[in-house]
Amino acid sequence: MAARRFVSSVCGFLSSIFALLLIIVITRTFVLAPRKHSAEPCQPQDTDFIKVEGELLERFQAAIRFQGVSYTPHVYNGEELAKTRDFIIKSYPKVHSSPLVEYEVVANYSLLYTVRGSDALLTPFLLMGHFDVVPVENREKWEEDPFGGNVKNGFIYGRGTIDNKQTVFGILESVEYLLKNGFQPKRSFYLAFGHDEETGGLEGAAGLAERLREKGVEKLEFVLDEGMTVLDGIVPGLDKPVALIGSSEKGSLTLKMSINCTGGHSSMPEKESCIGAMARAVSLLENNPQPSMFGTGPEKATFEHIAHKMALPFRVVMSNLWLFTPAVSWMLSRKPTTNAIIRTTTAVTMFNAGVKVNVIAPYAEVVVNHRIHPSSTVQETLNYDKQLVNDPRIQWDIIAAYEPLPKSPYGDTDFGYQTIRMSAEQVWAYAGVVVAPATLIANTDTRHYLNFSENIYRFSPTYMYPDDPPRFHGVNERISVKNWEQAVNFYLHLIKNADEAKLQPLHSHGHEL
Repeated sequence: MAARRFVSSVCGFLSSIFALLLIIVITRTFVLAPRKHSAEPCQPQDTDFIKVEGELLERFQAAIRFQGVSYTPHVYNGEELAKTRDFIIKSYPKVHSSPLVEYEVVANYSLLYTVRGSDALLTPFLLMGHFDVVPVENREKWEEDPFGGNVKNGFIYGRGTIDNKQTVFGILESVEYLLKNGFQPKRSFYLAFGHDEETGGLEGAAGLAERLREKGVEKLEFVLDEGMTVLDGIVPGLDKPVALIGSSEKGSLTLKMSINCTGGHSSMPEKESCIGAMARAVSLLENNPQPSMFGTGPEKATFEHIAHKMALPFRVVMSNLWLFTPAVSWMLSRKPTTNAIIRTTTAVTMFNAGVKVNVIAPYAEVVVNHRIHPSSTVQETLNYDKQLVNDPRIQWDIIAAYEPLPKSPYGDTDFGYQTIRMSAEQVWAYAGVVVAPATLIANTDTRHYLNFSENIYRFSPTYMYPDDPPRFHGVNERISVKNWEQAVNFYLHLIKNADEAKLQPLHSHGHEL
Protein backbone atom coordinates (compact mmCIF):
# COMPACT_ATOMS: atom_id res chain seq x y z
CA MET A 1 0.00 0.00 0.00
CA ALA A 2 2.83 2.40 0.89
CA ALA A 3 4.52 1.71 -2.44
CA ARG A 4 1.28 2.31 -4.29
CA ARG A 5 0.74 5.60 -2.47
CA PHE A 6 4.32 6.63 -3.30
CA VAL A 7 3.85 5.83 -6.99
CA SER A 8 0.53 7.68 -6.96
CA SER A 9 2.16 10.73 -5.34
CA VAL A 10 4.99 10.77 -7.87
CA CYS A 11 2.54 10.46 -10.75
CA GLY A 12 0.46 13.27 -9.31
CA PHE A 13 3.52 15.46 -8.90
CA LEU A 14 4.68 14.80 -12.45
CA SER A 15 1.19 15.47 -13.77
CA SER A 16 1.14 18.82 -11.97
CA ILE A 17 4.53 19.72 -13.43
CA PHE A 18 3.37 18.75 -16.92
CA ALA A 19 0.16 20.75 -16.52
CA LEU A 20 2.14 23.78 -15.35
CA LEU A 21 4.51 23.50 -18.31
CA LEU A 22 1.55 23.20 -20.66
CA ILE A 23 -0.08 26.31 -19.20
CA ILE A 24 3.16 28.29 -19.57
CA VAL A 25 3.64 27.13 -23.18
CA ILE A 26 0.04 27.97 -24.14
CA THR A 27 0.21 31.33 -22.37
CA ARG A 28 3.39 32.36 -24.10
CA THR A 29 2.05 31.19 -27.46
CA PHE A 30 -1.32 32.94 -27.41
CA VAL A 31 -1.36 35.59 -24.69
CA LEU A 32 1.93 37.43 -24.99
CA ALA A 33 1.36 40.53 -27.07
CA PRO A 34 3.30 41.10 -30.29
CA ARG A 35 5.66 44.05 -30.60
CA LYS A 36 3.87 47.23 -31.65
CA HIS A 37 5.58 50.31 -32.99
CA SER A 38 4.55 53.72 -34.23
CA ALA A 39 5.88 53.61 -37.81
CA GLU A 40 3.76 55.61 -40.23
CA PRO A 41 3.41 53.78 -43.59
CA CYS A 42 5.13 55.16 -46.67
CA GLN A 43 2.62 55.49 -49.52
CA PRO A 44 2.84 56.62 -53.18
CA GLN A 45 0.43 59.49 -52.51
CA ASP A 46 2.74 60.97 -49.85
CA THR A 47 4.14 64.38 -50.78
CA ASP A 48 7.69 63.16 -50.10
CA PHE A 49 7.38 59.85 -51.98
CA ILE A 50 10.08 59.41 -54.64
CA LYS A 51 8.67 57.86 -57.80
CA VAL A 52 11.14 55.78 -59.79
CA GLU A 53 10.59 56.54 -63.44
CA GLY A 54 12.14 58.50 -66.29
CA GLU A 55 15.56 59.98 -65.53
CA LEU A 56 15.78 58.41 -62.11
CA LEU A 57 15.36 54.90 -63.52
CA GLU A 58 17.68 55.64 -66.41
CA ARG A 59 20.41 56.82 -64.02
CA PHE A 60 20.36 53.51 -62.20
CA GLN A 61 20.41 51.57 -65.47
CA ALA A 62 23.41 53.63 -66.57
CA ALA A 63 25.16 52.91 -63.27
CA ILE A 64 24.82 49.17 -63.84
CA ARG A 65 26.68 49.45 -67.15
CA PHE A 66 29.98 50.34 -65.48
CA GLN A 67 32.10 47.19 -65.15
CA GLY A 68 33.99 48.14 -61.99
CA VAL A 69 35.06 44.60 -61.16
CA SER A 70 37.29 43.77 -58.18
CA TYR A 71 39.35 40.61 -58.72
CA THR A 72 41.83 40.27 -55.87
CA PRO A 73 43.16 42.73 -53.25
CA HIS A 74 44.50 45.81 -55.06
CA VAL A 75 43.56 44.34 -58.45
CA TYR A 76 40.46 45.86 -60.07
CA ASN A 77 39.21 47.58 -63.20
CA GLY A 78 40.38 51.08 -62.33
CA GLU A 79 39.20 52.64 -65.59
CA GLU A 80 35.61 51.53 -64.99
CA LEU A 81 35.71 52.53 -61.33
CA ALA A 82 36.90 55.99 -62.37
CA LYS A 83 34.00 56.22 -64.79
CA THR A 84 31.61 55.26 -61.99
CA ARG A 85 33.10 57.92 -59.71
CA ASP A 86 32.80 60.60 -62.38
CA PHE A 87 29.27 59.52 -63.26
CA ILE A 88 28.21 59.94 -59.63
CA ILE A 89 29.68 63.44 -59.41
CA LYS A 90 28.03 64.48 -62.67
CA SER A 91 24.63 62.85 -62.06
CA TYR A 92 23.84 64.37 -58.66
CA PRO A 93 24.42 68.13 -59.05
CA LYS A 94 22.70 69.20 -55.82
CA VAL A 95 24.69 66.73 -53.74
CA HIS A 96 27.92 68.04 -55.25
CA SER A 97 27.13 71.76 -55.13
CA SER A 98 25.11 72.29 -51.96
CA PRO A 99 26.78 74.44 -49.28
CA LEU A 100 25.63 71.82 -46.79
CA VAL A 101 27.74 69.10 -48.42
CA GLU A 102 31.46 68.55 -48.66
CA TYR A 103 32.76 65.70 -50.77
CA GLU A 104 36.17 64.30 -51.53
CA VAL A 105 37.74 61.45 -53.45
CA VAL A 106 39.71 58.98 -51.33
CA ALA A 107 42.23 56.45 -52.64
CA ASN A 108 41.56 57.62 -56.23
CA TYR A 109 38.07 56.17 -56.55
CA SER A 110 36.14 56.03 -53.25
CA LEU A 111 33.88 58.91 -52.23
CA LEU A 112 33.34 60.52 -48.82
CA TYR A 113 30.56 63.03 -48.13
CA THR A 114 29.97 65.23 -45.10
CA VAL A 115 26.42 66.58 -44.81
CA ARG A 116 26.42 69.28 -42.14
CA GLY A 117 23.52 69.53 -39.72
CA SER A 118 22.50 72.58 -37.74
CA ASP A 119 22.78 71.01 -34.27
CA ALA A 120 26.38 70.25 -33.33
CA LEU A 121 25.21 68.51 -30.15
CA LEU A 122 23.65 65.65 -32.12
CA THR A 123 26.08 62.82 -32.85
CA PRO A 124 26.36 62.18 -36.61
CA PHE A 125 25.69 58.86 -38.31
CA LEU A 126 27.23 57.09 -41.29
CA LEU A 127 25.65 55.40 -44.32
CA MET A 128 27.93 53.07 -46.29
CA GLY A 129 28.01 51.21 -49.58
CA HIS A 130 30.33 50.17 -52.38
CA PHE A 131 30.19 50.41 -56.17
CA ASP A 132 32.65 47.70 -57.18
CA VAL A 133 31.23 44.33 -58.22
CA VAL A 134 32.34 40.71 -58.47
CA PRO A 135 33.29 39.18 -61.84
CA VAL A 136 30.64 37.69 -64.09
CA GLU A 137 30.85 33.99 -64.91
CA ASN A 138 28.60 31.90 -67.14
CA ARG A 139 27.56 34.88 -69.25
CA GLU A 140 25.76 32.53 -71.62
CA LYS A 141 23.28 31.64 -68.85
CA TRP A 142 22.19 35.24 -68.28
CA GLU A 143 18.80 36.26 -69.64
CA GLU A 144 20.12 39.79 -70.21
CA ASP A 145 23.53 41.42 -70.59
CA PRO A 146 25.06 41.41 -67.07
CA PHE A 147 26.31 44.94 -67.67
CA GLY A 148 23.40 46.15 -69.75
CA GLY A 149 21.07 47.49 -67.07
CA ASN A 150 18.17 46.25 -69.19
CA VAL A 151 14.60 46.16 -67.88
CA LYS A 152 12.68 42.96 -68.56
CA ASN A 153 9.25 42.11 -67.13
CA GLY A 154 9.61 44.77 -64.47
CA PHE A 155 13.13 43.77 -63.38
CA ILE A 156 16.43 45.60 -63.87
CA TYR A 157 19.10 43.04 -64.73
CA GLY A 158 22.80 43.41 -64.09
CA ARG A 159 25.76 42.86 -61.82
CA GLY A 160 25.45 45.20 -58.87
CA THR A 161 21.66 45.45 -58.76
CA ILE A 162 21.71 43.44 -55.51
CA ASP A 163 25.31 43.92 -54.46
CA ASN A 164 25.66 46.85 -53.97
CA LYS A 165 24.83 49.66 -56.39
CA GLN A 166 21.21 49.73 -55.24
CA THR A 167 22.48 50.97 -51.87
CA VAL A 168 24.94 53.57 -53.21
CA PHE A 169 22.54 55.05 -55.75
CA GLY A 170 19.52 54.69 -53.46
CA ILE A 171 21.28 56.86 -50.89
CA LEU A 172 22.37 59.39 -53.51
CA GLU A 173 18.88 59.67 -55.01
CA SER A 174 17.34 60.27 -51.60
CA VAL A 175 19.89 62.92 -50.60
CA GLU A 176 19.56 64.66 -53.99
CA TYR A 177 15.78 64.73 -53.55
CA LEU A 178 15.98 66.05 -50.00
CA LEU A 179 18.40 68.83 -50.89
CA LYS A 180 16.33 69.87 -53.91
CA ASN A 181 13.32 70.17 -51.65
CA GLY A 182 15.02 72.36 -49.09
CA PHE A 183 15.87 69.78 -46.45
CA GLN A 184 18.24 71.17 -43.86
CA PRO A 185 19.27 68.43 -41.44
CA LYS A 186 19.68 69.02 -37.73
CA ARG A 187 21.95 65.97 -37.35
CA SER A 188 25.10 65.80 -39.47
CA PHE A 189 25.80 62.60 -41.35
CA TYR A 190 28.42 61.02 -43.57
CA LEU A 191 28.25 58.93 -46.72
CA ALA A 192 31.13 56.57 -47.51
CA PHE A 193 31.21 54.67 -50.80
CA GLY A 194 34.09 52.25 -51.29
CA HIS A 195 35.59 50.89 -54.50
CA ASP A 196 37.09 47.54 -53.40
CA GLU A 197 34.75 45.98 -50.83
CA GLU A 198 34.57 42.72 -52.76
CA THR A 199 38.25 42.12 -51.97
CA GLY A 200 38.33 43.40 -48.40
CA GLY A 201 38.12 47.19 -48.67
CA LEU A 202 41.86 47.48 -48.07
CA GLU A 203 42.07 50.73 -50.04
CA GLY A 204 38.51 52.07 -50.13
CA ALA A 205 36.90 51.52 -46.73
CA ALA A 206 40.24 51.55 -44.94
CA GLY A 207 41.09 54.89 -46.56
CA LEU A 208 37.64 56.34 -45.90
CA ALA A 209 37.83 55.39 -42.22
CA GLU A 210 41.29 56.93 -41.94
CA ARG A 211 40.04 60.11 -43.59
CA LEU A 212 37.21 60.36 -41.04
CA ARG A 213 39.79 60.12 -38.26
CA GLU A 214 41.84 62.86 -39.91
CA LYS A 215 38.72 65.05 -39.99
CA GLY A 216 38.41 64.64 -36.24
CA VAL A 217 35.46 62.24 -36.21
CA GLU A 218 35.61 60.24 -32.98
CA LYS A 219 32.10 58.91 -32.49
CA LEU A 220 29.15 58.03 -34.70
CA GLU A 221 25.59 57.52 -33.44
CA PHE A 222 25.26 54.49 -35.70
CA VAL A 223 26.67 52.99 -38.87
CA LEU A 224 24.59 51.29 -41.58
CA ASP A 225 26.16 49.20 -44.32
CA GLU A 226 24.88 46.59 -46.75
CA GLY A 227 23.86 43.26 -45.28
CA MET A 228 20.70 41.28 -44.59
CA THR A 229 17.59 41.77 -46.73
CA VAL A 230 13.80 41.48 -46.72
CA LEU A 231 12.84 37.82 -47.13
CA ASP A 232 9.42 36.74 -48.39
CA GLY A 233 8.43 33.07 -48.43
CA ILE A 234 11.88 31.96 -47.30
CA VAL A 235 11.48 31.59 -43.51
CA PRO A 236 9.49 28.39 -42.71
CA GLY A 237 6.22 29.02 -40.88
CA LEU A 238 6.15 32.73 -41.69
CA ASP A 239 3.70 34.04 -44.28
CA LYS A 240 4.81 37.66 -43.86
CA PRO A 241 8.05 39.19 -45.15
CA VAL A 242 10.79 39.64 -42.58
CA ALA A 243 13.39 42.40 -42.71
CA LEU A 244 16.54 41.13 -41.04
CA ILE A 245 18.97 43.70 -39.65
CA GLY A 246 22.44 42.32 -39.16
CA SER A 247 23.59 43.26 -35.66
CA SER A 248 26.70 41.15 -35.87
CA GLU A 249 28.93 39.60 -38.47
CA LYS A 250 30.75 36.30 -38.56
CA GLY A 251 34.51 36.13 -38.37
CA SER A 252 36.70 34.11 -40.70
CA LEU A 253 39.61 31.70 -40.38
CA THR A 254 41.40 30.22 -43.39
CA LEU A 255 43.79 27.41 -42.51
CA LYS A 256 46.32 25.38 -44.46
CA MET A 257 46.86 21.85 -43.19
CA SER A 258 49.95 20.15 -44.60
CA ILE A 259 51.78 16.87 -44.12
CA ASN A 260 55.06 15.38 -45.33
CA CYS A 261 55.37 11.64 -45.82
CA THR A 262 57.62 9.06 -47.42
CA GLY A 263 57.19 9.12 -51.19
CA GLY A 264 58.22 6.51 -53.67
CA HIS A 265 56.88 4.20 -56.32
CA SER A 266 53.25 3.22 -56.17
CA SER A 267 54.21 -0.48 -56.32
CA MET A 268 55.57 -0.33 -52.74
CA PRO A 269 53.20 1.89 -50.70
CA GLU A 270 53.46 2.56 -46.98
CA LYS A 271 50.57 1.58 -44.72
CA GLU A 272 49.19 5.15 -44.92
CA SER A 273 49.91 7.77 -47.54
CA CYS A 274 49.97 11.54 -47.19
CA ILE A 275 46.73 11.67 -49.12
CA GLY A 276 45.15 9.05 -46.88
CA ALA A 277 46.21 10.85 -43.70
CA MET A 278 44.87 14.14 -44.99
CA ALA A 279 41.65 12.51 -46.19
CA ARG A 280 41.12 11.12 -42.68
CA ALA A 281 41.62 14.62 -41.23
CA VAL A 282 39.14 16.10 -43.71
CA SER A 283 36.60 13.41 -42.91
CA LEU A 284 36.89 14.19 -39.19
CA LEU A 285 36.37 17.90 -39.79
CA GLU A 286 33.35 17.42 -42.04
CA ASN A 287 31.65 14.77 -39.92
CA ASN A 288 32.20 16.50 -36.58
CA PRO A 289 31.10 20.12 -37.06
CA GLN A 290 31.93 22.88 -34.63
CA PRO A 291 29.41 22.97 -31.73
CA SER A 292 26.06 24.70 -32.06
CA MET A 293 25.90 28.09 -30.39
CA PHE A 294 22.21 28.69 -30.89
CA GLY A 295 20.95 30.94 -28.14
CA THR A 296 24.20 32.78 -27.54
CA GLY A 297 24.00 35.21 -30.48
CA PRO A 298 21.41 37.32 -32.32
CA GLU A 299 19.94 34.25 -34.04
CA LYS A 300 17.80 33.45 -30.99
CA ALA A 301 16.49 37.00 -30.93
CA THR A 302 15.58 36.63 -34.61
CA PHE A 303 13.01 33.97 -33.79
CA GLU A 304 11.81 35.74 -30.65
CA HIS A 305 10.99 38.81 -32.74
CA ILE A 306 9.03 36.92 -35.40
CA ALA A 307 7.40 34.22 -33.26
CA HIS A 308 4.04 36.00 -32.93
CA LYS A 309 3.64 36.10 -36.73
CA MET A 310 4.40 32.42 -37.37
CA ALA A 311 1.97 29.59 -38.11
CA LEU A 312 0.85 27.61 -35.06
CA PRO A 313 3.34 24.71 -34.84
CA PHE A 314 6.24 27.09 -35.37
CA ARG A 315 4.70 29.74 -33.12
CA VAL A 316 4.41 27.32 -30.21
CA VAL A 317 8.06 26.35 -30.51
CA MET A 318 9.52 29.80 -31.20
CA SER A 319 7.49 31.44 -28.43
CA ASN A 320 8.98 28.96 -25.97
CA LEU A 321 12.66 28.77 -26.78
CA TRP A 322 13.33 28.50 -23.05
CA LEU A 323 12.01 24.95 -23.45
CA PHE A 324 12.65 24.06 -27.10
CA THR A 325 16.12 25.49 -27.76
CA PRO A 326 17.81 22.05 -28.16
CA ALA A 327 15.11 20.90 -30.59
CA VAL A 328 15.30 24.12 -32.61
CA SER A 329 19.08 23.90 -32.74
CA TRP A 330 18.85 20.36 -34.11
CA MET A 331 16.23 21.40 -36.67
CA LEU A 332 18.28 24.35 -37.89
CA SER A 333 21.40 22.22 -38.22
CA ARG A 334 19.76 20.03 -40.88
CA LYS A 335 19.91 22.61 -43.71
CA PRO A 336 23.06 24.44 -44.84
CA THR A 337 21.25 27.79 -45.01
CA THR A 338 20.11 27.64 -41.38
CA ASN A 339 23.04 25.62 -40.05
CA ALA A 340 25.26 28.56 -40.98
CA ILE A 341 23.57 30.85 -38.46
CA ILE A 342 23.94 28.63 -35.39
CA ARG A 343 27.59 27.56 -35.52
CA THR A 344 31.03 28.13 -36.92
CA THR A 345 30.95 26.48 -40.33
CA THR A 346 33.70 24.35 -41.86
CA ALA A 347 34.33 24.26 -45.61
CA VAL A 348 37.19 22.36 -47.25
CA THR A 349 37.90 24.47 -50.30
CA MET A 350 41.21 23.18 -51.70
CA PHE A 351 43.04 19.82 -51.71
CA ASN A 352 46.43 19.51 -53.38
CA ALA A 353 48.58 16.38 -53.61
CA GLY A 354 50.24 14.13 -56.15
CA VAL A 355 51.97 14.74 -59.48
CA LYS A 356 51.85 11.42 -61.30
CA VAL A 357 49.73 8.30 -61.41
CA ASN A 358 52.47 5.90 -60.28
CA VAL A 359 54.24 8.13 -57.75
CA ILE A 360 53.26 8.21 -54.09
CA ALA A 361 52.80 11.82 -53.10
CA PRO A 362 55.41 12.92 -50.52
CA TYR A 363 53.30 15.92 -49.57
CA ALA A 364 49.64 16.89 -49.26
CA GLU A 365 47.87 20.06 -48.24
CA VAL A 366 44.31 21.13 -47.62
CA VAL A 367 42.81 24.60 -47.25
CA VAL A 368 39.89 24.96 -44.84
CA ASN A 369 37.71 28.05 -44.47
CA HIS A 370 35.73 28.65 -41.28
CA ARG A 371 33.09 31.33 -40.83
CA ILE A 372 33.17 31.95 -37.09
CA HIS A 373 30.03 32.38 -35.00
CA PRO A 374 29.85 35.72 -33.12
CA SER A 375 30.06 33.87 -29.80
CA SER A 376 33.28 32.07 -30.69
CA THR A 377 36.83 33.15 -31.52
CA VAL A 378 39.63 32.36 -33.96
CA GLN A 379 41.59 30.57 -31.25
CA GLU A 380 38.65 28.44 -30.12
CA THR A 381 38.02 27.40 -33.71
CA LEU A 382 41.65 26.43 -34.27
CA ASN A 383 41.84 24.55 -30.97
CA TYR A 384 38.74 22.53 -31.83
CA ASP A 385 40.21 21.49 -35.20
CA LYS A 386 43.55 20.46 -33.73
CA GLN A 387 42.02 18.44 -30.90
CA LEU A 388 39.62 16.74 -33.29
CA VAL A 389 42.22 15.75 -35.90
CA ASN A 390 44.83 14.92 -33.25
CA ASP A 391 47.63 14.08 -35.71
CA PRO A 392 51.08 15.44 -34.74
CA ARG A 393 52.32 14.94 -38.32
CA ILE A 394 50.01 17.66 -39.63
CA GLN A 395 51.23 21.24 -39.65
CA TRP A 396 48.69 24.03 -39.19
CA ASP A 397 49.25 27.44 -40.77
CA ILE A 398 46.87 30.40 -40.61
CA ILE A 399 46.48 31.99 -44.04
CA ALA A 400 44.02 34.68 -42.95
CA ALA A 401 41.98 35.34 -39.83
CA TYR A 402 39.80 37.94 -38.24
CA GLU A 403 37.51 37.74 -35.27
CA PRO A 404 33.70 37.97 -35.42
CA LEU A 405 32.54 41.55 -35.16
CA PRO A 406 30.99 42.77 -31.89
CA LYS A 407 27.26 42.37 -31.34
CA SER A 408 25.43 45.68 -31.67
CA PRO A 409 22.40 46.36 -29.46
CA TYR A 410 18.85 45.99 -30.76
CA GLY A 411 16.67 46.95 -27.81
CA ASP A 412 13.69 49.31 -27.80
CA THR A 413 15.85 52.24 -26.70
CA ASP A 414 18.72 51.74 -29.15
CA PHE A 415 18.50 54.70 -31.53
CA GLY A 416 20.31 53.23 -34.53
CA TYR A 417 18.51 49.89 -34.62
CA GLN A 418 15.10 51.40 -33.97
CA THR A 419 15.59 54.08 -36.64
CA ILE A 420 16.44 51.42 -39.22
CA ARG A 421 13.58 49.25 -37.99
CA MET A 422 11.05 52.07 -38.23
CA SER A 423 12.20 53.03 -41.74
CA ALA A 424 11.83 49.44 -42.96
CA GLU A 425 8.38 49.16 -41.40
CA GLN A 426 7.31 52.37 -43.12
CA VAL A 427 8.35 51.18 -46.58
CA TRP A 428 7.01 47.62 -46.33
CA ALA A 429 4.01 48.30 -44.09
CA TYR A 430 1.71 47.30 -46.97
CA ALA A 431 3.06 43.74 -46.76
CA GLY A 432 2.92 43.51 -42.97
CA VAL A 433 6.69 43.24 -42.65
CA VAL A 434 8.24 41.93 -39.44
CA VAL A 435 11.65 43.30 -38.45
CA ALA A 436 14.21 41.29 -36.48
CA PRO A 437 17.92 41.33 -35.62
CA ALA A 438 20.13 38.66 -37.14
CA THR A 439 23.70 37.53 -37.72
CA LEU A 440 25.21 38.28 -41.12
CA ILE A 441 27.08 35.18 -42.29
CA ALA A 442 28.96 37.10 -45.00
CA ASN A 443 31.42 39.93 -44.46
CA THR A 444 31.28 43.68 -45.09
CA ASP A 445 33.42 46.82 -44.91
CA THR A 446 32.08 47.56 -41.40
CA ARG A 447 35.20 45.99 -39.90
CA HIS A 448 37.06 49.18 -40.85
CA TYR A 449 34.71 51.37 -38.76
CA LEU A 450 34.59 49.49 -35.45
CA ASN A 451 36.32 52.27 -33.52
CA PHE A 452 33.65 54.82 -34.42
CA SER A 453 30.55 53.22 -32.90
CA GLU A 454 29.15 50.32 -30.91
CA ASN A 455 26.01 50.56 -33.03
CA ILE A 456 26.91 49.03 -36.39
CA TYR A 457 24.18 47.44 -38.51
CA ARG A 458 23.99 45.66 -41.84
CA PHE A 459 20.83 45.88 -43.93
CA SER A 460 20.12 46.20 -47.65
CA PRO A 461 16.62 47.28 -48.75
CA THR A 462 16.45 44.38 -51.20
CA TYR A 463 13.25 42.29 -51.38
CA MET A 464 13.93 38.61 -51.95
CA TYR A 465 11.73 35.66 -52.85
CA PRO A 466 12.89 32.00 -52.63
CA ASP A 467 14.51 32.02 -56.08
CA ASP A 468 16.47 35.24 -55.48
CA PRO A 469 19.33 34.35 -53.06
CA PRO A 470 21.28 32.40 -55.73
CA ARG A 471 21.31 35.56 -57.87
CA PHE A 472 23.57 37.21 -55.27
CA HIS A 473 27.02 37.04 -56.93
CA GLY A 474 25.37 34.61 -59.36
CA VAL A 475 23.57 34.39 -62.67
CA ASN A 476 20.73 36.79 -63.50
CA GLU A 477 21.30 39.20 -60.65
CA ARG A 478 18.37 41.60 -60.73
CA ILE A 479 16.12 43.93 -58.77
CA SER A 480 12.54 44.82 -59.56
CA VAL A 481 11.74 48.41 -60.50
CA LYS A 482 9.31 48.41 -57.58
CA ASN A 483 12.01 47.25 -55.18
CA TRP A 484 14.45 49.88 -56.50
CA GLU A 485 11.76 52.47 -55.72
CA GLN A 486 11.41 50.99 -52.25
CA ALA A 487 15.17 51.19 -51.73
CA VAL A 488 15.25 54.88 -52.61
CA ASN A 489 12.34 55.64 -50.29
CA PHE A 490 13.85 53.54 -47.50
CA TYR A 491 16.93 55.78 -47.43
CA LEU A 492 14.74 58.88 -47.66
CA HIS A 493 12.84 57.85 -44.54
CA LEU A 494 15.97 56.64 -42.79
CA ILE A 495 17.69 60.02 -43.17
CA LYS A 496 14.57 61.90 -42.02
CA ASN A 497 13.99 59.54 -39.08
CA ALA A 498 17.64 59.74 -38.02
CA ASP A 499 17.36 63.53 -37.98
CA GLU A 500 15.28 63.34 -34.81
CA ALA A 501 17.07 64.15 -31.56
CA LYS A 502 15.66 61.04 -29.92
CA LEU A 503 13.55 58.01 -30.72
CA GLN A 504 9.91 58.34 -31.62
CA PRO A 505 7.78 56.98 -28.73
CA LEU A 506 6.99 53.28 -29.03
CA HIS A 507 3.71 51.64 -28.16
CA SER A 508 4.12 49.43 -25.11
CA HIS A 509 4.46 45.72 -25.78
CA GLY A 510 5.16 44.81 -22.18
CA HIS A 511 7.74 42.07 -22.49
CA GLU A 512 10.40 40.23 -24.39
CA LEU A 513 9.52 36.78 -25.65
